[in-house]
Amino acid sequence: MNPRLLIAALLGFASLGHANSFDKDKLVAWCIVPFDAKERGPAARAKMLARLGLKRVAYDWRERHIDEFEEEILQYKKHELEYFAFWGAHEEAFRLFSKHRIHPQIWITAPSPEGESREGRLAAAAKVLSPFVKRTRQLGSKLGLYNHGGQGGEPTNLVALCEYLRMHQDAKHVGIVYNFHHGHGHITDFEKSLKLMQPYLLCLNLNGMNDNARPKIVPLGQGQHEATMLRIVRQSGYKGPLGILDHRSDTDSEIALRENLDGMQKLLKQIDAKEALESYQD
Repeated sequence: MNPRLLIAALLGFASLGHANSFDKDKLVAWCIVPFDAKERGPAARAKMLARLGLKRVAYDWRERHIDEFEEEILQYKKHELEYFAFWGAHEEAFRLFSKHRIHPQIWITAPSPEGESREGRLAAAAKVLSPFVKRTRQLGSKLGLYNHGGQGGEPTNLVALCEYLRMHQDAKHVGIVYNFHHGHGHITDFEKSLKLMQPYLLCLNLNGMNDNARPKIVPLGQGQHEATMLRIVRQSGYKGPLGILDHRSDTDSEIALRENLDGMQKLLKQIDAKEALESYQD
């Protein structure tokens, strides 16, 4: 057989087993509100996301956005977007979630308290989170412990804190939101870290990954390590939500999201080709 035809056939076969792993309906637009260089309002933002074919949004905000909280919800409903997650805590947002009967995940930075013993640090972190555990339970929302640096953001500590909260506060609604862009220290042991976190993962936010986070925010397909990391994700069987990042305040969010969407497709094709070739050689 012609080598090109053989590779094409193998690619088609390889992609069948992974067709749903990175579907657009699983993708979550993240860091697109205060980081948008075009400073869109709720209506323009919803139209932009619909134009890109994205269906889910994790909402980050600043004080200037509080007056827009309800309009954001209304625009997402109008454009059939899922209000997937909310960053931090704000009682006005929580009131509106109850009013509109939506239950987004609430993402909170995992605490990094000091203490002499591991058990003491876990107890201190759990005490900090206790009001959020109770409030999200009332809202009917999941609470996502977000890795944002510090010891609290280490995969082993995130898992330990989830287990501690489930044991001591009956917090089965608590899980982990893991960000590539805050996880550069775990590039080399990502497979091990993912396996550890996977039972608790609520969302996995993607990013291009370079050594020493230089630069920290990189579109997918333009870094050194994300191809290997995405292959690990796909082979792990993870079928949960995947976050697509902007987080570049000098860039139009639509451009940043499109670059990541295109980069993801490029990487998946590369992974397909590699897996197809390996399968053929076996």
